[in-house]
Amino acid sequence: MTAKNDTTFNLELHDDGIAVITIDLPGEAQNVLKPEFAQEIKEIIEPLSQDSSIKGLIIRSGKKGSFIAGADISVLKSVETAEQAEQIARTGQQMFQQLENLKFPVVAAIDGACLGGGLELTLACKGRVATDSPKTKLGLPEVQLGLLPGSGGTQRLPRLIGITPALDMMLTGKQLFPKQALKLGLVDEVVPAANLMKAARKRVTELSKGEQKKASMGSWFSAKGLQKLALETNPIGRNVLFDQAKKQLLKKTRGNYPAPEKILECVEKGVNQGQAAGYAIEAKNFGDLVISSQAKALISIFFATTELKKDSGVDSDAEAATVDKVGVLGGGLMGSGIAYVSADKAGKQVRVKDISEKGINGALNYSWKLINKKLKRRILSDSQAKKIISRLTGSTDYAGFKDCDMVIEAVFEDLKLKHQMVNDVEENCSEKTIFATNTSSIPITDIAQAAKRPEQVVGLHYFSPVEKMPLLEIITTDKTADWVVATCVELGKQQGKTPIVVNDGAGFYVNRILAPYMNEAGLLLSEGVAVEKLDSALVDAGFPVGPITLLDEVGIDVATKVAPILQDAFGERMAPPKAFDKLLEDDRKGRKNGRGFYKYDKASKGKKEVDESVYRVLGVEPTKHVDKAEIVERGILLMANEAALCLEEGIIRSARDGDIGAIFGIGFPPFHGGPFRYMDSLGIDKVVERLEYYKNLYGERFTPAPILLKIKDNSETFHQ
Repeated sequence: MTAKNDTTFNLELHDDGIAVITIDLPGEAQNVLKPEFAQEIKEIIEPLSQDSSIKGLIIRSGKKGSFIAGADISVLKSVETAEQAEQIARTGQQMFQQLENLKFPVVAAIDGACLGGGLELTLACKGRVATDSPKTKLGLPEVQLGLLPGSGGTQRLPRLIGITPALDMMLTGKQLFPKQALKLGLVDEVVPAANLMKAARKRVTELSKGEQKKASMGSWFSAKGLQKLALETNPIGRNVLFDQAKKQLLKKTRGNYPAPEKILECVEKGVNQGQAAGYAIEAKNFGDLVISSQAKALISIFFATTELKKDSGVDSDAEAATVDKVGVLGGGLMGSGIAYVSADKAGKQVRVKDISEKGINGALNYSWKLINKKLKRRILSDSQAKKIISRLTGSTDYAGFKDCDMVIEAVFEDLKLKHQMVNDVEENCSEKTIFATNTSSIPITDIAQAAKRPEQVVGLHYFSPVEKMPLLEIITTDKTADWVVATCVELGKQQGKTPIVVNDGAGFYVNRILAPYMNEAGLLLSEGVAVEKLDSALVDAGFPVGPITLLDEVGIDVATKVAPILQDAFGERMAPPKAFDKLLEDDRKGRKNGRGFYKYDKASKGKKEVDESVYRVLGVEPTKHVDKAEIVERGILLMANEAALCLEEGIIRSARDGDIGAIFGIGFPPFHGGPFRYMDSLGIDKVVERLEYYKNLYGERFTPAPILLKIKDNSETFHQ
């Protein structure tokens, strides 16, 4: 055996004629692909291609549990023109084409994340084997950055697994677990990590003998097979497929994101006009997208979240305490979700307490249903599922709480009850136990007043549903210890959350900036603007749901309970529409009781219909016309202005945290990059001008935050 060492690529030539390239980027936890690697790979591949003794090549990672996490996105920071970005794509295409052109079989041995450029590399190989590790995921997530796979992915993936599943992967950015990838034909075999290289060698041998895996004739006569035959293998069917795909994606993107349309164009051209045309449009579209405002905003979110992964949440060198066991008080929706992410994602022992056996069983069943879904989708094995569920236990008293490192309460929003929870935890747990409250409206300082150890009281504000929503607001008081904050940040990351640390105050950060936005929609409604016009305008603007739909989902009763707290703290700018009191008098709580702004009866058959009787309750006629652009601008400006006030008052630590909190917490349109990047891109002088304009029309609630005037006068931006 001979070996050639390189900074990132290590080549081994074995006596059996199989070469092995090990990719191991020095000083990094994960491998990423860089443009300069093209020359290094060329220098390795060219001699191999001329060596008649080589029977095959295996490409693997030198980093345990991580293959290639994608391309190095930081390279795009220096790109100024579409032509520069297009050349980056062409370089990647040429690099992988060299790999594909080798006369002997190349097999990728995949263990860990195989994403973006990493998956594109494997697509240029003749075969792929993967480990069954839960860390092994395969996907092309570029669309989530406003980009597309630019190194041949839009051309090779459809050829390998079919047009429809390839579009599903690329247009959503979804990541597949190994068994899902095997079912699609994305990988040839899934094996335990210990057998990976053995399986890869076997695959090389099979391929060198011409033993290609072929689809059985039976698969063509399945429902999916016949659909593929009809839609993908003839021009008319393909045209129908692409037309339908475009309609569906526009329905979802509302035209706010160009990347999905560009991906579709690449696939369509490659399928209909051949590979050369496909690669050409892929590189061109990649170049156009890199310099788009949407990609710049989405990439900024990527870098912000990457920074937050390294952020301990405190300025001191305080270290996080070890959390092995988490206690959860309350078996309702929030408590159940918190228990699940603590047991599944974070791998903690979890003890749930509720006042009734029914509540305990409900919480445990909540987790089991989610785990069972993963079982059915082949994400978990039976043994893995049983291991997770074994971590969850419950009781109607504090038995089993003594050794809890942290207790998270998720009980009713009642200060007296929460004081009782604090006292109970301090009495039944250890002196080091952290008490965290999931309150969404009561100041943490007020809850901590009942504590003997207020330095160990903190807010952990999760968002519903907990297992899906990515944000965790960690709320601190002036007494919360740094080690407590660092511990909560670390636990949040383990739970799969993106944590931001905010200071205590009415509404904290997310709910506070949401309130004026929601109030403005309510004021427009009470003036006679139709419900569907308000919701449609803001969904078209990029929000996941409209504000009136959100009121129904959260609960009109909950919103009207939080509103007075914010009004007491911030005055009339947070005053909700007076007419909304009439909704509660009419017993309208939203979806929860089937009475809200929309209909929830069986007669509606799942269709979203406005309950016209709501206008009578509010005493308005839905006839007032307000331009869609004004509806959107008024809502977004008020939210952004409140975010600026939060930064000025020290509620949030940075504009970065404010952007992430708004996007991950309430779905602020990601293509704007968050409220602070939105203001930067619009121009602070323009923001002030528009706020002043609406202030003259509608009143003091549009008064610009003092920090905006200061930044405007100094010709600065929030992100500098």
